[in-house]
Amino acid sequence: MINQAEWLWQRIIERGSNNGSNFKESLNLQSGAIDQEFQLLEDTLGVILPEELKSFYRVYNGQVLELGANPFVKNLTLSPTTEIIDNWFFLLEEFDPDDLEPDIEKELKPFLWNSKWIPIAVNGGGDYLCIDTDPSEAGVVGQVLYFWHDWGNRSIKAKNIFEFIEICLNEEI
Repeated sequence: MINQAEWLWQRIIERGSNNGSNFKESLNLQSGAIDQEFQLLEDTLGVILPEELKSFYRVYNGQVLELGANPFVKNLTLSPTTEIIDNWFFLLEEFDPDDLEPDIEKELKPFLWNSKWIPIAVNGGGDYLCIDTDPSEAGVVGQVLYFWHDWGNRSIKAKNIFEFIEICLNEEI
């Protein structure tokens, strides 16, 4: 029986294949992540990964970013677990964790950058799609947000990665 993550990946690939040939190949997908990679990610970032995220990454461990590679949804490239760690360290160095962002959605803690955000995808312009493992009381663990590098607005896009992908697939029709 197919699980939800596998089904979403099938839909992503089918949708892209309708717009051109060799879409799956142009995604540059990596083999699924294994438990040791999840453990390294959790230990390094000091978080517990949501089960939906693990399930999604067990199918494909992100994309190899190369010229001509297609985004998996919207304009986003899904980062492999090793790149998530690199991006997280970069963001940790760039933004002081004590910097507050007063104008923020109620589901988020009011930080410019929160070290408990997992940067899972990039748009190539310095912006990240993140999974929040440290929400405010109004939020939920696993909620998906955009982290804009040059704009303080942090916006919640979905309650989890599966919902985010569903939204993206339905928007692009």
